Amino acid sequence: MSANNADAVFLGGGTDLYVQQHEKMVHSNIDFLLNNPALKGIRQEGNKCIIGASATVTELVESAVFRQAVPGFENFAQLVSSTPIRNIATLAGNFSNASPIGDLTVIFLALDATLQLRKGNNTREVALQQFFEAYKQVDKTKEEYIEKISFEIPRNKYLFNFEKVSKRRNLDIASVNAAVKIEMNGDIVLSASLSAGGVAPVPFFLQHASALLKNKKIDEYLVDEVVEAARREVTPISDARGTAAYKKQLLGQLIKAHFIQLFPALDVKQLLAIP
Repeated sequence: MSANNADAVFLGGGTDLYVQQHEKMVHSNIDFLLNNPALKGIRQEGNKCIIGASATVTELVESAVFRQAVPGFENFAQLVSSTPIRNIATLAGNFSNASPIGDLTVIFLALDATLQLRKGNNTREVALQQFFEAYKQVDKTKEEYIEKISFEIPRNKYLFNFEKVSKRRNLDIASVNAAVKIEMNGDIVLSASLSAGGVAPVPFFLQHASALLKNKKIDEYLVDEVVEAARREVTPISDARGTAAYKKQLLGQLIKAHFIQLFPALDVKQLLAIP
């Protein structure tokens, strides 16, 4: 925080706040974090990927370190807003905004990311899965800001995928989105992390559905079990983007899409035929 800016509002790219609260933001005391060099950079230390909190979506796409850590991200990023927004929207801003359908948030939930928060000379860490407390409420005080984000890159073979349904394929917010990371040992799942947006008051980590995959071999019936577990975990509401029942159905289809994409040997017709 700037020395003379003790009462300031922390702001990254402002791509959402300036739309939602334009008049308030124009007259607020702002501490701009977007171009703070201390909050930039993407690097790998050991098997950990460490990202400055003000990294933009475009900077993630352009980072060889991040592209290697998250295979296919350059394609997933095309589903995240528009080029001008990707050029200025920050990773920490996406988290702090706490939208239940934040694309980057859902991706980093599946990556089991950890946040480092700073208040003056003090820092603390919080798992992204524990960061969201309720609708638009996060485990962060007004005096704190996110300094960096990190996640461990699996040592074994791993797979990653992101799916999104929106009224328009591009340049639109999601009705439901979902991400998955699966670490493999041969054809057996060592660990799995599934996350989803648009299905709960907060960006949601699918704990029970993820646990179902551990130590299992992927087949069509296991995927169906995971889909049903995921649908039982979530609590979507009906709104302009669809009914609660429709969103549960979408979530199931997105989870099936993950496995169709990542495990091409699956019988797609059989998988889609399972109720």
